Amino acid sequence: MKLYGYYRSSASYRIRILLNLKKISWEFEPVMLNRGEQSKAEFLERNPTGLVPVLETGKLSLGQSLAIAEYLEERYPDPALLPSDPDGRARVREMAALIACDTHPLQNLRVLNHLRSSFGADDDAVAEWTRHWIGRNFAALEKLVARSGSDGRFCYGDSATMADAWLVPQMYNARRFNVDLAPYPLLTSIDAHCLQLPAFSEAVPERQPDAPVAGS
Repeated sequence: MKLYGYYRSSASYRIRILLNLKKISWEFEPVMLNRGEQSKAEFLERNPTGLVPVLETGKLSLGQSLAIAEYLEERYPDPALLPSDPDGRARVREMAALIACDTHPLQNLRVLNHLRSSFGADDDAVAEWTRHWIGRNFAALEKLVARSGSDGRFCYGDSATMADAWLVPQMYNARRFNVDLAPYPLLTSIDAHCLQLPAFSEAVPERQPDAPVAGS
């Protein structure tokens, strides 16, 4: 199994966490977004959207982190990263979708570049745009997590789920863009707890083979 990704891609980060949680052996193939490798013909053959991650299994080449997550859950059901009951599964999917569909796309690299090139947004405007949308959706997610009865360790229940694998990379992005996280104590607590677990800590961007060496 091979994962095409980029160290700082939050969508790739999610899948690294899932693969670690499920203890699946995988090979990493970096796609250097900062060099435009995602737009080259060879990569577009794998994923016509020109986005990472892409998971290859030999027979299957699959993009979109939500689709990859569902595939892994069905093919490798133990440990389960979705609750056993329909209501719980729906809640976890709702949380993950709030990040994957409503939050992350608005601060994706290609969107931010389009704001600059087509609308003349400077760095301050782009940063404000990003903070606005992350903050707005974190406010909603904080309420959803509280409603689920979280004790501050995980988004739902007593073990890691897909929702946590989506939250932690988005918290990383929030810090990159200097989002004030004080209004989101539950999210901050869950993030801190999860990052103590090897499956999460080993997936952090700075520990990936394509990450720049500090000081270089």
